[in-house]
Amino acid sequence: MGDRRRGDGLGGALRAIVRSRLAVALVAFAAGVLGTLLVMSLLPDRRAVTSPVPPALAAGSPEFRATMGALFGSRIIPGNAIETLVNGDEIFPAMLDAIAQAQASVNFETYVFREGRLPQAFLDAFAERATAGIEVRLVLDWYGSRHMSDADFAQLEAAGVRFVRFRPIAWHTLMRANNRTHRKILVVDGRVGFTGGANIGDEWLGDARHPGEWRETHFRLDGPAVAKLQGVFAENWEEATGELLLGERFFPELAPAGAVAVQIAASETGERNVIHKMLLTAIASAQSHVRIGVPYFVPDDVSLAQLRLARSRGVAVDVIVPGPHMDKEFVQSAARHHWGALLEVGVRIHEYQPTMYHAKIVIVDDVLASIGSANFHERTFRLNDEANLFVYDANVVAEQIALFEADLARSREVTLAEWRDRPLGERVTDWAWSFLRAQF
Repeated sequence: MGDRRRGDGLGGALRAIVRSRLAVALVAFAAGVLGTLLVMSLLPDRRAVTSPVPPALAAGSPEFRATMGALFGSRIIPGNAIETLVNGDEIFPAMLDAIAQAQASVNFETYVFREGRLPQAFLDAFAERATAGIEVRLVLDWYGSRHMSDADFAQLEAAGVRFVRFRPIAWHTLMRANNRTHRKILVVDGRVGFTGGANIGDEWLGDARHPGEWRETHFRLDGPAVAKLQGVFAENWEEATGELLLGERFFPELAPAGAVAVQIAASETGERNVIHKMLLTAIASAQSHVRIGVPYFVPDDVSLAQLRLARSRGVAVDVIVPGPHMDKEFVQSAARHHWGALLEVGVRIHEYQPTMYHAKIVIVDDVLASIGSANFHERTFRLNDEANLFVYDANVVAEQIALFEADLARSREVTLAEWRDRPLGERVTDWAWSFLRAQF
């Protein structure tokens, strides 16, 4: 009897050990799978272009426009009007007024949506239109909307606003956790569109008069190209909800509204390289001057080589980045490590002084301006969903050049000697952060 009990006790102990080891193995396996998914989610899409685009075209030539319109999946659409909106004092009254006049639909997509006076004004505007029976749909990036409160979402729900928090992070979505929507799109009645760099937070209010008011540029679009901008919104709405947006409420017949030719470029799942390819082609085609103004300038090796190649052909290159009021210093640090390769060939880098610089623009000669949500960094080129307007119009481009030159006058140029004389601690920090530039 005693032997049997001892046997049972020994068997029970062995079974417990087996169960314990099996549990540990299962936990280790699950952790390994989740870890692998997380690491894979951090990896950007492959580069479609792995070397600089050769300078085979001239930016002002018919061949250049024909190539841009045929090669990148979106045609150049004539007959539009573009209004440039500078800083919050111009941007948000125009957007809120358009929402207030909506008669059929309001579609809105953004990355950052915080709490504050400006966010509340937009929540109230969305709720008012939805209460009036207008269909209102919002795509809010899951990460970018993390500061919104339960009361904010409750207000939208009570009014009948349909909204999604785009690509929420869960175990089964880890593969896409790093692919955020960075687009800024508002389309009202399928007839009026807005895009640019502005998010929804109180730092975007004002007129860039001091560090509490950021420098920003946004754009109103009227004309046939609005339908394409609506289509870009519709793609992410369909991904998040499964609903196709059909019919005149979203895609009415649009008459010409002006003489501006516009091409809308959208990076998305399966085609994240498109804006990268278009910008490289445009820079390769520059004949006299490339102007880049972005808050986050962290070029990949191909883009660095493309800018150096432009300088070797005698093309002037000016870049405006944030200065002392940069909101993400680690991003600037990662970028600064690579500035020497540009400064030594005569690329001029300027730090904007009055406040955080958040405008986003690339201007090629006097013939093309790329405007929208895209920065000039790896995250834009290979991770985020973005939307930009490529504008082929001398008057609009001249207006953007004038704005760029005004911002340049409020900036301080960084010299090669200054870059080389950085303190050792700064150089080490820049070098360390540069290893993560694919995430910035």
